[in-house]
Amino acid sequence: MKGLLLWILAFAMTDVTQAQDHFKLTKDNYLASSTGSILVFSDQYSEGHQGGIQIILHGERLAANGDLWLDPVPGQWDPFSQLNTIDRDSITNSIRVSLSFPNQHAAERTFNRISYPGLELNYSIEVIPEGEAVRIVVNLDKILPKDWLGKVGFNLELFPGAFFDKHYYMDGHPGVFPRQLNSPFLTGDKTLVTPMATGKELVIAPGDALSHIKIESLGSPLQLLDGRARHNNGWFVVRSLVTKGTKDRAIEWLVTPYPDSSWQYGPVIHHNQVGYLPGQAKSALIESDPGMLDAPFIELIRIDPEGNKELILADTGSFWGRYQRYNYYQFDFSRVTNPGIYYLRTGDARSESFSIAEDCYDRGVWQPTLEYFLPVQMCHMKVRDRYRIWHGLCHMDDARMAPDDTVHFDGYQQEESNYTHYEPDQTVPGLNKGGWHDAGDYDLRVESQGNTIYTLSLIYENFGPQHDMTTVDQAKHLVEMQQPDGVPDMLQQIEHGTLSIVSAHKALGRLYRGIICRNLRQYVLLGDGSTMTDNISYGNHADLPQWLVNENDDRWVFTEENPRRELQVCSHLAAASRVLKDHNKDLSADALSIAIGLWQNNTGSDHNNEKVIALTELYLTTQDTNYLQELIGMSDYIARHVAETGWALTRVKDDIKDMRFQHGYRLGIAEYYRKLQDEAGNNPFGLPYHPRVWGSAWGIEWFGMQQYFYHKYLQLNEASGYLQRSLDYLLGYHSGSNTSSFVSGVGTRSATVAYGLNRADWSYIPGGVISGTAVIQPDFPELKEWPYLWQQTEYMVSGAASGFMFLVLGMLEMELE
Repeated sequence: MKGLLLWILAFAMTDVTQAQDHFKLTKDNYLASSTGSILVFSDQYSEGHQGGIQIILHGERLAANGDLWLDPVPGQWDPFSQLNTIDRDSITNSIRVSLSFPNQHAAERTFNRISYPGLELNYSIEVIPEGEAVRIVVNLDKILPKDWLGKVGFNLELFPGAFFDKHYYMDGHPGVFPRQLNSPFLTGDKTLVTPMATGKELVIAPGDALSHIKIESLGSPLQLLDGRARHNNGWFVVRSLVTKGTKDRAIEWLVTPYPDSSWQYGPVIHHNQVGYLPGQAKSALIESDPGMLDAPFIELIRIDPEGNKELILADTGSFWGRYQRYNYYQFDFSRVTNPGIYYLRTGDARSESFSIAEDCYDRGVWQPTLEYFLPVQMCHMKVRDRYRIWHGLCHMDDARMAPDDTVHFDGYQQEESNYTHYEPDQTVPGLNKGGWHDAGDYDLRVESQGNTIYTLSLIYENFGPQHDMTTVDQAKHLVEMQQPDGVPDMLQQIEHGTLSIVSAHKALGRLYRGIICRNLRQYVLLGDGSTMTDNISYGNHADLPQWLVNENDDRWVFTEENPRRELQVCSHLAAASRVLKDHNKDLSADALSIAIGLWQNNTGSDHNNEKVIALTELYLTTQDTNYLQELIGMSDYIARHVAETGWALTRVKDDIKDMRFQHGYRLGIAEYYRKLQDEAGNNPFGLPYHPRVWGSAWGIEWFGMQQYFYHKYLQLNEASGYLQRSLDYLLGYHSGSNTSSFVSGVGTRSATVAYGLNRADWSYIPGGVISGTAVIQPDFPELKEWPYLWQQTEYMVSGAASGFMFLVLGMLEMELE
């Protein structure tokens, strides 16, 4: 009898476990079981492999972009649908979306503008839970025109990094997901994507308990394709074509993720991957499954020189609360000050090791950004690193004037006039000087150049780093890394960025909007930027062999009328002028002259935030009190917008004697910090955190920089805490299963697969700062180790890497007080 009762109890518990794995509609409007989630058009970033129907299983997003597509393996500029409505049924737990082609917004936008073929199609997709599976049904509003048969199909993309070297079955026949693209056929100038397998039932990773999925088509056959056949950043694609005469249930799939009932998320331990000064505040963040009811017991362990492990501190984590889809606990170990190597442990989870030491920030933390990342990004230079050439001499044929009335595929827009005396496509001399390649691309955006010289100037002005590990020879267009030349590297980098803006302004009589390659084939270049052009300016090809030159490879320069951007660059150049005056007197004078001219041209602008900061920088550079009088005239506006401008004004507030200004400014600061406290309390990081498609690292950097000025000039203790937390966030104190530092090569674990110029090599540039953990809407934090997700792992020169340097140096200064 006892055995029978145990058998009945075991059966009942099994039934409960299975029921828990049935997909149900959540309050956040997606389908969830105890081990997985089905997101249905909660995200709309299809070109970034983030949208449509997405499958998250055992804590990893395995599939995305489930939708009708007009191409078997679409890329960044291929047409995607327009989402019209989403209807959710809490009784059936089903979700129905209505969509259409063309997507009018994508066809009309400037950035990533997409050309749509002549197909008008309305359709719906229903996602219906059936126990542990979901049924996907696509209904068309009309039968496809015969010209579109064989071209329209339902795709589901599989994340390659989760399946490399794993097997699949297609109708019982085995295959493997290859680590590299293998042998598609070629036809003409377009790759014909040959399916890896075709059939009715695809079983994915049957030997892997965490990524095992079955897809059955109840209509047209499944095709398994390798999206890398056309695009290096492609994913594997499962596709079914819409067949002749079908309308209702044109596509019908049954998708079954296989749950591991023993699986539970985490716990994941987040901390600063570099470590801590002995006197610093020290905290770890423990991220756990919401089904884990007990607070985690956390141990801090020290490793001595003999490898012995000593328990230093142990306690239960302090429950912060539920955030997004996980529970968070905090573990404070600030009282531990003894130098050494440590790690944290809770249950079977162990953190990476980290240091507590007086000198843990002295070497190899902020320096790689200055020694590696910024030099590697330098345009119009050959960049050598001992035996290695990061890139050859590049873009010396810059640049030809962009044609009038042109919309570039990367968002640049030349209006009906270029506002200069140059004719369209005419070479503009003097643009092959200075500047950094922006982000993971090779273009030069004026705001990126300006923001970078601005941040570097603020660093040099406030901290004066004399660090010298790079030789920069502007005359020879040569950079020698890891070879000092007697000049502070920071000054040489400021000079390099300023040269780009000043030289172009002298040539054009105005700012450039940007300098960028003219065609998509150039734009998608991976690797050495010197191969993008031939370095020979258009019209200077006489007596050269034809194979050596390309008359249509010179980049375009775009111009614009943009008061807001001109005021921003006014601030940047004014600050650069101050720090360059003893290093390059002529460039400093040119920068200031241009800055004053930009201000005079835009005094009537209504971009008041930019005006306040420009006036501040102009006054600091010139000491002309007329700029202070302008600020006094904006007292009421400033009092209402301290959050945007207050940090800059900290440096000049004591020079402004007007009582009305002082009163409004103080009240504005107080209100700003009240709101900031409320906002920072809404997440476990203690920061203003606004996750969207892109990671939030760069915005948090800029916020942390601002806090330095509030601490230094207003003696606000709260500000130092925000700066420290900003730095901790970048170095590992964030969310998601990936605990890496966002600064490549910095910290025990860091982002060493990143979207930089060497991304095709699955590599990184030391000191580059990635955008960081993104949030797959509505609540899934993700940072994949994958070099082609720009919204998570792209570097950006503008304010990102240089802002990280500022945070480290600012923190060190505050700790020494």
